[in-house]
Amino acid sequence: MAGIVGTALGVGIDMVDVARVERLLERKSRRALDRLLTDAERAYCLAQPEPARHIAARLAAKEAAFKAFHSGGARRMISWREIEVQRQPHGEPMLVLHGRAQQCAADLRLARALISLSHSHTQAVAIVLLLA
Repeated sequence: MAGIVGTALGVGIDMVDVARVERLLERKSRRALDRLLTDAERAYCLAQPEPARHIAARLAAKEAAFKAFHSGGARRMISWREIEVQRQPHGEPMLVLHGRAQQCAADLRLARALISLSHSHTQAVAIVLLLA
């Protein structure tokens, strides 16, 4: 990871079972997706050949971010939709913070949030590192 400079504020990791997300999609639980994902995340994931894998990766990323903020000392409650996973031009994931998540970032003097996602047919995993 050459070129990464900063003091670690917090780190979080999470894993989500893809089958759990598949069951959610089978129930056509639009309300749950609306509560967990931003409109852009939902549109991206549902356009993929295997949406459950992509949704699971985003849920893992959000939970990893919650853990990273908490381990960094953040005390505000953050909702699922206040942390958004977007893609950079070359496809790398990035976190976009809204509302209370953005306020937490300011409170912690966050300079950068690093994120890595991976998924198989059965599991999705994400790690988030917050840097000052």
